[in-house]
Order: sequence, then structure tokens, then C-alpha cells
Amino acid sequence: MGLFDSLLGNASEVNITEVQKEYDQVLGENENIERAYKLIRDMFIFTNKRLILIDKQGLTGKKCEYHSIPYKSITHFSIETTGTFDLDAELKIWISGSPTPIGKQFNKSLNIYALQAVLATYVLK
Repeated sequence: MGLFDSLLGNASEVNITEVQKEYDQVLGENENIERAYKLIRDMFIFTNKRLILIDKQGLTGKKCEYHSIPYKSITHFSIETTGTFDLDAELKIWISGSPTPIGKQFNKSLNIYALQAVLATYVLK
């Protein structure tokens, strides 16, 4: 992830093996990471069972909030691809009981269709 993308708040895909090692204590039995994305210090991880949002807090980032969203709680989602002048792709996820979606922006190097495919695979079961 480039410095420019970090400053703009865009997320980029990260190595699954490294994320698996770092967040192994958060994963359940037979739970595997499918994709992981980093947004400055925060992460969001798509596993075969749920979406995990990790919010690192404070100056040092040692305090973390782990927000777990089972795929069955996702009512719908949308993607917005990059354009000629809009270089960011966007993902929006609506959670049951919440009128406001969770929205994340991605840089143009991310394959937003691959991300959408992970959601489609698990949400549309």
C-alpha cells in the first residue's frame, strides 16, 4: 500500500499468511481467512464464516476493537468501480437492523470484483 493511498484512507489487500499468523487467536475452529485488507492501521478480514472489522485505537494502536459480523447478518451489499476521474472503488455492506451501511474505499489496484465475489459466495448461500 502506498503512502499516498494511506493518506487518502484507501484500503489495500494484504498477505493472508501474515494476517493468519497475527490474528490466529481471533479465529474460530475451522475458520480460514479468505481475504484481508488494511486501511492505515485498521483491518477488515473476510473469513469463510464471517467478516471481522479490526479498529486499532489510541496513539500506539495496542488497544483494538474486534467487530464480528456473521455473513447471515448482511442483508445486502454494493460495489462501485473506479472511473476515469474517480480513482477509488467502494464497497458498502448493510447489516440487519442498521439503516446505515458500512462503507470502505479501495485504491484502483484492488480487484473490487474479487472482493464482491467473496461476499457473494458467503452471503448468498
